[in-house]
Amino acid sequence: MRMKKEDIATNIKHIAFIMDGNGRWAKKRGLPREYGHRKGAETFKKVVEYCGALGINATTFYVFSTENWKRPQKEVDALMKLLDEYLDECKDNLLKKDDGIRFVFIGDKSPFSEDLRKKMLTLEEMTAGNSRIVNLAINYGGRDEIVHAFNALIAEGKRKISEDDISSSVYTAESPQLDMIVRTGGDIRISNFLLWQAAYAELYFTDTLWPDFSKKDIDKAIKAFNGRNRRFGGV
Repeated sequence: MRMKKEDIATNIKHIAFIMDGNGRWAKKRGLPREYGHRKGAETFKKVVEYCGALGINATTFYVFSTENWKRPQKEVDALMKLLDEYLDECKDNLLKKDDGIRFVFIGDKSPFSEDLRKKMLTLEEMTAGNSRIVNLAINYGGRDEIVHAFNALIAEGKRKISEDDISSSVYTAESPQLDMIVRTGGDIRISNFLLWQAAYAELYFTDTLWPDFSKKDIDKAIKAFNGRNRRFGGV
């Protein structure tokens, strides 16, 4: 029996997803890896919508890591095409209706094509006044993010840096504190994702491959979260 929406996400303000398993999902079906990524993109849209319906204020998705450039060029090109299509789709939808989402692209945008960078910046500008944050980690690495935060603080003239300084300088500074990281695909690691933010986040791992990840799986993750005793380092 499905839980009622009002019983699910009351304690979660920010949840992050490591969307793993697209390639394996395709391989199991004798399909190219690119097809798995396309199916995974459909799952991503459904998860964004469902988390919004549950009242979760912010979601962060590990879309493309700094290491993903090492993948076969054909696969990288397919991912770039998916990103381009999604940016166009979001812009078109915004022109029709405003669903309250604020898009934030976290990571180093510089390696992307000028066209993709412009589309990302345009979408950020168009949605800047909205309150429900969707962070898309693009060319992102957790260590790189911390280095970026330190360099930004040094550029401001900081000589002594506090935890609060770093928290206010990471890419997700305008999002609520991270409550939970969900990783699909069976691997039990966070793969250089939100290292600073994950300090007291709950971790949830599932064998479900990302393209198969459903509302029911989100409910299970949140139920597990609600059953944990979060002490934030205390007794």
